[in-house]
Amino acid sequence: MNERYDGPIQSEMVMEEPAMPTVKEYRPNKQEILKEYEITIRFLSIGCVVRVGCKEIPFRCIKEAMHEVTKYVDNPYEEGKRWRQLFESEE
Repeated sequence: MNERYDGPIQSEMVMEEPAMPTVKEYRPNKQEILKEYEITIRFLSIGCVVRVGCKEIPFRCIKEAMHEVTKYVDNPYEEGKRWRQLFESEE
């Protein structure tokens, strides 16, 4: 048999691209966020007004206001984002 040899068999090499480093968004801790804005509650004849920084939010029901304040204190980063979106959509 006449076999022809052309050198080593070359296989396809798959080059993987280096993984891009993941850039994480800076996220201040809970205490840093809570210190950022003063929170005051002004009780009215019916309901109350919750002031966070320079924004005032009226509530007809004190129980609802306390629920929202508690959610903010428990998770100020996510709740702050939610409220900023609400304020921006109303302007």
